[in-house]
Amino acid sequence: MASASGFVGSSGSGSGVNNAVMLIRLKPIAERQLDAQKVIERIRANAPKVPGAQLFLMADQDLRFGGRQQSTSSYEYNLLSGDVGLLEAWQPKVLAALKALPELTAVDGREGSTQQITLQIDREKAKRLGVNMETVAAVLNNSFAQRQISTIYEPLNQYKVVMEINPRYAQDPTVLEQVRVITSSGAQVPLSAFAYYTNSLAEDRVTHDGQFASESINFDLAPDVSLEQATRAVQRAVAAIGLPSDVQGRLGGSANIFASTVSGQPLMILGALVLVYIVLGVLYESYVHPLTILSTLPSAGVGALLAIQLTGGQFSLISMLGLFLLIGVVKKNAIMMVDLALQLERQQGLTPEEGIRQACLLRLRPILMTTMAAILGAVPLLIGGTEGAEMRQPLGLVIVGGLVLSQILTLYTTPVVYLYFERLRRRVNRWRGIRTDAALDTPL
Repeated sequence: MASASGFVGSSGSGSGVNNAVMLIRLKPIAERQLDAQKVIERIRANAPKVPGAQLFLMADQDLRFGGRQQSTSSYEYNLLSGDVGLLEAWQPKVLAALKALPELTAVDGREGSTQQITLQIDREKAKRLGVNMETVAAVLNNSFAQRQISTIYEPLNQYKVVMEINPRYAQDPTVLEQVRVITSSGAQVPLSAFAYYTNSLAEDRVTHDGQFASESINFDLAPDVSLEQATRAVQRAVAAIGLPSDVQGRLGGSANIFASTVSGQPLMILGALVLVYIVLGVLYESYVHPLTILSTLPSAGVGALLAIQLTGGQFSLISMLGLFLLIGVVKKNAIMMVDLALQLERQQGLTPEEGIRQACLLRLRPILMTTMAAILGAVPLLIGGTEGAEMRQPLGLVIVGGLVLSQILTLYTTPVVYLYFERLRRRVNRWRGIRTDAALDTPL
């Protein structure tokens, strides 16, 4: 730990007088050899238990996606309903179900309604006694609101002067019976002469999300548990308790962003492939040769997933970004071969088989050079140990794994796929009545 600072009851943070915030600045990662999440797990396991207090730990982030500012973690599960009473009935059940999950830790949510003392004032009786309502508000404010009335300044320090009754008298609502109010005539009248209090359990605030009342349950991930695993566990737990249709549950914070990204992955990948196909089709003036180039992508995807599986990693948003990078890097092997083969066919009159053979021989060295340059460029991402290296490592892992396997396979599969699609194109042209080369009609 490099430094620490704390705040108790800071009004600027909105935490309230019964909460405290501590900010801990860690040493550089080269000196501690542990990332922030590992430090949090160690503190959480060894923190002392204080009766009546709860401790929540989370790593500070420059960007927070979707989470509430006062949330105690980066992950939330939100319950929405148009019926506040129904929401109050089911929120404790969902909270208990999530606390029982081993995949989650530091599960936090509002437990039960807030205890309140409601003061009922008979305004007509107070008026008859000569008591002004402004006087009643001022007396209550001076007694229980910790009203600041002055500041004492010294050479080095300043002290806030707060007016309140002795705190030992404010522990029980019966003290309200001893509070006295001055009437317009100067007489003192006990508050109980025109007011009485009742105990109740009531909401002090209702949070809304859109048009619905909402309740948030915050949680962190247990050690070695991915967000995807935790999401599935939360969905199973909520489904098991039979949440009614009038109460909707959904992930919030970073978990919501992750779920939205995962649901949109197929469309994003499909859109990228369609765009690449259109560009290549315009470039080569062909419907089939773009498919030859795109045939190299499955091997890159398999290589990336194998690298993640063998190293015990998790497929994350950074890994998905690596797959998009592979779309641009891996297909250059096939582009270099197909482009030269078509050029040889059109300019020198070679057959597709001779053209692709010459292209493989002439382009082997450039392919190896460019692939090695891309792999070596990704190695620092893979083995780096500086600040933030844990975020960049999945990107390097996906790039290196995808390039290695695709390099081995595409050198052999691309010529075969090229000849197959070229033969298919010639047969389709002959069926349409367009002259083709008969040599290509023989089996491959």
